[in-house]
Amino acid sequence: MRFRCERDVLFEALSVVGRAVSTRAGALQVLSGVRLKLTGDELRLLGTDNELGISMEVTVGGAADGVAVVPSRLFAEIVRSLEPGAVTVEIDGETAQVSAGRSQFAVRVIPPDEFPRPSVAVGDQVEIDAQVLDAALRQVVPAASTDDSRPILTGVLFTAEDGDLRLVATDSYRLARRDVRGQSVLQDGQSVLLPSRALTELRRLLGSASTVTVQLGQNEASFSVGRSRLVTRLIPGEFPNYRGLIPQSHPNKLVVNREALLDAVRRVRLMAREATPIRLLQTAQGLDLLAITQDVGQAHETVDASYEGEELTIAFNPEYLVDGLEVLGDDEVVLDTLDARNPAVLRGTESPDFLYLLMPVRVS
Repeated sequence: MRFRCERDVLFEALSVVGRAVSTRAGALQVLSGVRLKLTGDELRLLGTDNELGISMEVTVGGAADGVAVVPSRLFAEIVRSLEPGAVTVEIDGETAQVSAGRSQFAVRVIPPDEFPRPSVAVGDQVEIDAQVLDAALRQVVPAASTDDSRPILTGVLFTAEDGDLRLVATDSYRLARRDVRGQSVLQDGQSVLLPSRALTELRRLLGSASTVTVQLGQNEASFSVGRSRLVTRLIPGEFPNYRGLIPQSHPNKLVVNREALLDAVRRVRLMAREATPIRLLQTAQGLDLLAITQDVGQAHETVDASYEGEELTIAFNPEYLVDGLEVLGDDEVVLDTLDARNPAVLRGTESPDFLYLLMPVRVS
């Protein structure tokens, strides 16, 4: 294999596909590599950890076709270190020669026969708005769990809802639900569970793209964006009954400016050390925020707000509250509460398609 490519183009491609490369200790050596396949002037790069795969095609000056697997991190670092301009890569046998200007590197390659075959999602191709999907993922993905001991909760549920697409994620302490109107990639009654890690990487690929092509199969899902493609295995199992978690009625309603509340929470949480919750005292006069940490101190702030209901003090994990406020796009938000023990719902006054459910923290 032999080709020439601009340094920045090659480095970007190596960086993109390298995010799927395995970094786990004890993983097969071949999974720490990136597969290069040159056909004519088309170079296809692929990285995978057997759960997630990212591929990208770039146009190069091809001189000799071939297939090779190079060590992902080292190869990318070498390319990045080179001076701007054309880079020549020549792979023969067990060695990859990388040269640019006066710099020359020789890198041991990994036998390509051991590299996994690329996964292929079998299903109908559906083209949807990339920016709409990106906005929905931004709101929902942070609510998924990062605890691999409960794999079901590390996923985001994609389900058909009245002809639209609904995304749901929960880590059992909070839940995010977003309806994407006019976008459907599933049949009525169908749902799939996608790893949140894969969706985080998908957001990187979406960038400023206008459309993304989605294929949802029995075991895999694929997303094609321009000349990049992401394939991920689906998470098997049954997602929790999220509908039963959302209260049907809330006698207490707080309406407050989103930025004002967000800024106040960020200030008050400076005193919320060691998992200390922030208390929200809701009264007809407005909203008071309070955080008290023993042997450290306390913080208190008053925020203008409109409140209907019985006087109520409810406490939340400040990080989860900030996460919800950050992804709401409305100027004003509504906090619906039942009491200090049952889930509260945070939503925008103008955006009925998104809600963020929070479990209160019990305080004495």
